[in-house]
Amino acid sequence: MHVDIHGRDDEDAPVLILSSGLGGSGAYWASQLPALAPHFRVITYDHRGTGRTGGAVPEQGGITAMADDVLEIADRLGVPRFSLMGHALGGLIGLDLALRAPQRLDRLVLVNAWSKADAHSGRCFDVRLELLEKSGVPMFVKAQPLFLYPAIWMAENAERLAQEEAHAIAHFQGVENIRRRIAALRAFDVDMRLATVRVPTLVMATRDDLLVPYSRSVRLAEGLPAAELLLTDFGGHAVNVVVPDAFNASVLRFLQG
Repeated sequence: MHVDIHGRDDEDAPVLILSSGLGGSGAYWASQLPALAPHFRVITYDHRGTGRTGGAVPEQGGITAMADDVLEIADRLGVPRFSLMGHALGGLIGLDLALRAPQRLDRLVLVNAWSKADAHSGRCFDVRLELLEKSGVPMFVKAQPLFLYPAIWMAENAERLAQEEAHAIAHFQGVENIRRRIAALRAFDVDMRLATVRVPTLVMATRDDLLVPYSRSVRLAEGLPAAELLLTDFGGHAVNVVVPDAFNASVLRFLQG
C-alpha cells in the first residue's frame, strides 16, 4: 500500500485518515491538505490496485477487504485510534469500520456516501461500465467529470480537466479493478444496521450530486444515532474539490468538536 503522511508529527497529534472514492487515489484530497495538516497527522493512501499501490481488488471481500487495508495501514503505523473521512466508496469503508471496529474510530465524516446504493446510482454505474467495455478507457475517463462536477465548474476549469484526463488515462487502474470496485459498491448494504453505529459522524451531501441522490445521505443521518447532516446546494459529487474552503471549514469544525 502506498501511503503519504502529512502535517503534525508530534506524539499528541490526532490522526485523520482520508479515503477516496472509485478512483482510489490519495491525491484526490489535495485541496484539503493545507487546511487539515496544521491540526492533524493526515494519512492519505492509494487504494489497492490504484495509483501507486500495486495488486488488485480481491475478487471476493468487497468493501470489507478495502476496510481491512485501512486497519493494516493504521497497525503498520502504530495508530490505535483515528478519525476517518471518506468520499463515496471511502465513506462505505468508514461505515464498515464503524460496524466492525468502532473502538478504532474517534470520528467519521461521510461525503456523498450511502448505506445502500439506490437505483439511480445503479443506472450511472451501468452507463460507466458500458462506456468502459464498449468505448474503451479514454471515453470512460472523459465521461467521469460529468458524474463528479457541476456544469458551470467544468466550464470554468476546462484546462484543469484536460490535464486530469490525460493523467487518468496514463495511470488507469485497469478494467477488471474497476469492475470489482463497482461490484463492491453495488453489493454494500448496511441499511438495517445503521442504528448500531455509535461513532460521532458528520454526513455531508450536495443537492446537485448527479451520481448519488442526496436522499441517501438524509437516510444515513436519520439512521445513525450520533450523526449530524450538512446538506448544501452546490458542489456536485466532488464537493470537496469544487468548494474546498467551505468544505474544509465544516470538516474542521466537526473534527475539532
